[in-house]
Amino acid sequence: MSASPVRQLAQIGLSLSNRTVLFGIPTSVLLECAEIADTSGAFDSVWVGDNLLSKPRLEAIVLLSAIAARTERVRLGTVCLASFPMRQPLILALQWASLDVLSGGRTHLVVCNGGAASSGPKFAAELAATGVASTERVARVEEGIAILRKLWTEDDVTFEGRFYQLKNVTLEPKPIQPHVPIDIAINPALDAAPDLIERGFRRVASLADGWQTDGTPVEAFRTRWEQITGYAREYGREQEVRHSTLHLMVNINDDPDAAWEEAMAYLDRYYNFGRNIDPVLRQKLEDWIAHGTPERVATKIQSYIDAGCTTPILRFCSSDPKGQLLRCIRDVLPLVRREPAL
Repeated sequence: MSASPVRQLAQIGLSLSNRTVLFGIPTSVLLECAEIADTSGAFDSVWVGDNLLSKPRLEAIVLLSAIAARTERVRLGTVCLASFPMRQPLILALQWASLDVLSGGRTHLVVCNGGAASSGPKFAAELAATGVASTERVARVEEGIAILRKLWTEDDVTFEGRFYQLKNVTLEPKPIQPHVPIDIAINPALDAAPDLIERGFRRVASLADGWQTDGTPVEAFRTRWEQITGYAREYGREQEVRHSTLHLMVNINDDPDAAWEEAMAYLDRYYNFGRNIDPVLRQKLEDWIAHGTPERVATKIQSYIDAGCTTPILRFCSSDPKGQLLRCIRDVLPLVRREPAL
C-alpha cells in the first residue's frame, strides 16, 4: 500500500455553518456567501453540516435546496450527513434525488456514522429519540448506502436487509447524475487500534466514492489516504475511490494571534469546549485551524493538497464570514496551486 494515489487538480469547497443562525448570523448571509462562491469562480463546491438534536442547526437538505436555487455552478454537499443512520433510506433517497434534479445534477453526498451514545448525553438522546441503537450505526450506514444506490439506478427494487425491506419499489424522479457520489466521513483518533482503523478505511474503500475527514495532521492525512486507496486497489475500485475531502477551519488576519483568538471564540461558542485547553486539544486545534496572514493560510491549504487532498473545504471561523470569504478569494486562493507537488 505504498503507491501514491492518482494525482488530480484540487478543487476548493466552502463550508457554510448552518448552526450560526442560532448565534445571530442570519440565513441571508449564508445564502449570499453561497452566491459569492458560485460567481467568483474561485470555489468549486458549497457544503453544509448536519445533525438532528445533538448539534441543533438548519436542516441540511432544506438549506442545500435553498442554495441550489441561488447558485448555478458549484457542487452541493454535506460535511457530513451525521443523521444518515437515523434517516429512513427510501425517504432520504427521494429527498436527495429531488435535490439533484433541482440543482441540475450538482450533488455530492457524504455520510457518516454520527455520534455514538458514549460520545455524550446529547448523542445518546438523539439516538434514543430516533429509535436507533448506537451499536447499529455502522450496519445502518452500510445498508443505507446500498439502498440509495439501487433506488437511484434501478426500477422494481427488492431489498432484504436487517433494518429495511423493499419489494418491487421504483423511485421517481431519479437523480440527474448517472452516479451520485457517496463518500464516507471517518476520522479515527491517531492512537486508535490499527484493526479499528483498518475496518473503517476498508469500509470507505469497498462502499464509497471517497473519504472525508477533519482535524487530521498533514502527514497523517497523506498516510491515511494512501491506506484507503491501497485497499481500493485490493477491491479493484481504484478508479471509483477518487475523492478526499478535508474540513479546514480558517481565519484570515494579518495578526496571527488575533486570528487565533477570533477562531477560538467562534469554535468555543460552536462546540462549547471551554477556553481552558489542554496540550492535546491545543495540538488538535492547531491541526484543524488555518489562521493568520493570507500567505500562512494558503501554505496550510497547499500542504493538504500536496498530501493528496482533492477538495479542501474551508469554513470561516468568524462573526464576519462574508468578509473572510471575500478576502480569501482576493488574497488567499490566488496563492494556492491546485496541482499537487510531485
